[in-house]
Amino acid sequence: MSVSCVRPPIGTSTPGKHLRRIENQVAESFQLPSTPLQQFTLANGLRVILNRDQSVPVVSVAVYYDVGSRNEKEGRTGFAHLFEHMMFQGSENVPKAAHFQYIFNAGGTMNGTTSTERTNYFETLPANQLPLALWLESDRMCSLKVTQENLDNQRNAVQEEKRLRYDNQPYVNAFLRINELIFKNPANAHSTIGSMEDLDAATIDDIREFFRIYYAPNNAVLTISGDFEEQETRALVEKYFAEIPSQPRPPAVDVSEPEEVAATEESFPDQLAPAPAFVLGWKIPARRTQEFYALSLASDLLFEGDSSRLYQKLVKGDESVVSIQGGVDERRGPSALYIFALPKPGFEPQAIRQQIFDEIKRLATSGPSEGEMEKLRNSLCNDSVRGRQSTMYRAQRIAEYALYDDDPKLFDSELDNYLSVTAQEITNAVARFLDVDNRVVLDIVPDAERALESAQASAQPPGERRQPAAPAPQIPSPESEQQISPSNSEVVVASSAHPERPEQPADPPKQTEPGSGPLHP
Repeated sequence: MSVSCVRPPIGTSTPGKHLRRIENQVAESFQLPSTPLQQFTLANGLRVILNRDQSVPVVSVAVYYDVGSRNEKEGRTGFAHLFEHMMFQGSENVPKAAHFQYIFNAGGTMNGTTSTERTNYFETLPANQLPLALWLESDRMCSLKVTQENLDNQRNAVQEEKRLRYDNQPYVNAFLRINELIFKNPANAHSTIGSMEDLDAATIDDIREFFRIYYAPNNAVLTISGDFEEQETRALVEKYFAEIPSQPRPPAVDVSEPEEVAATEESFPDQLAPAPAFVLGWKIPARRTQEFYALSLASDLLFEGDSSRLYQKLVKGDESVVSIQGGVDERRGPSALYIFALPKPGFEPQAIRQQIFDEIKRLATSGPSEGEMEKLRNSLCNDSVRGRQSTMYRAQRIAEYALYDDDPKLFDSELDNYLSVTAQEITNAVARFLDVDNRVVLDIVPDAERALESAQASAQPPGERRQPAAPAPQIPSPESEQQISPSNSEVVVASSAHPERPEQPADPPKQTEPGSGPLHP
């Protein structure tokens, strides 16, 4: 991949002004090579995009369905995420959970995720295993086993996930609440994991109808990126997907919102929280608008990385917070921006919150510095180059642009939209959308009393007084001790419904946004 750049002669001293001029020239002359794309649509409406790249003998396949939590009806929330689980429960020719086995035994990796906007499934395999990936994806698109047994066990799995990843983690449930305070439209406000009561009320007929409407070829995009022959791959796609019947288009979704947030402040009791914290939330414009680009870059300046303003001010400077992090919830409709802060003991949340508001006001009045703009441009260029080296990154981003915008070529041109943002546009966007009273302040308050009640309620009675004592410790003899070593000791690890994906050369680079912290449960 070629990147045009300018370098000073080796061994020469370069004044600071000359260095800044060189960095500007690098950003201005930065050009990404065009991504080869072949597009076609099957008779049943399945959109297919091929991206051939023979640099590494691997191939990545991504199937994106145009269904997320935004498509769910009131009283029937959590269905999109439930189906992410259901899609691994077997189909006509693939036994329950065999999808994992097929992919892993072939040396591949795989996963699936759900968001407000879509549900996706993806795998990376050695290039010669492309037919396997296409067969697996087509079989569950055509003939998923939507049975009462599978519904019951996956409903239980989702409810256990809710207990494990949300209810038993400090601060996390506050992030389910924050969207309900930002958005007024139920399609935007409810969480992706949904209501456990709604899942309990779901019938097998509800689930089958959801699958019929949303898991149709004309509601999906298939992307293939990597080492393959185009004509052969096109024939494979026709072979496995062409006979799957299309369905009527799903009902349109209304995600419109008034400008004001649903509520400006609330106190959230959290019995697991060891210390007070708070979340700030703003309603911002939809993705791919000029104001969204500007606010996305503003968020990088405020809280992205160790060099960000809030990290330098609150973590490095005042040392008043344990953690400061944020995120942008990118949606096709009204989106959101969040900041989470965990103050250190002895520091008042209200004072820290005011410092955050003051920093936002400085950005809204003075704008970003020349150095900050250079940092933004360099980060954008670096991230684009690194991401495009991964077949999985390309497959997912291309599918996203095809599904959301009907234009996979945005994969090449979207970077220009970010690089074109000016310092004044960032200043104006921050002033209009962030430096305002139209925001949410959610105080997370440790609920020690409720925690104590819960602990008392779950206490177990003592054992019988005459209960036998514990067995004597089992101490190996000197002979057996010599035979045991860490290299030959056996470790048994329980498997899970969604195993962690091992690192592979074709996997996308690790991002700072998914993964850890209350922002990303």
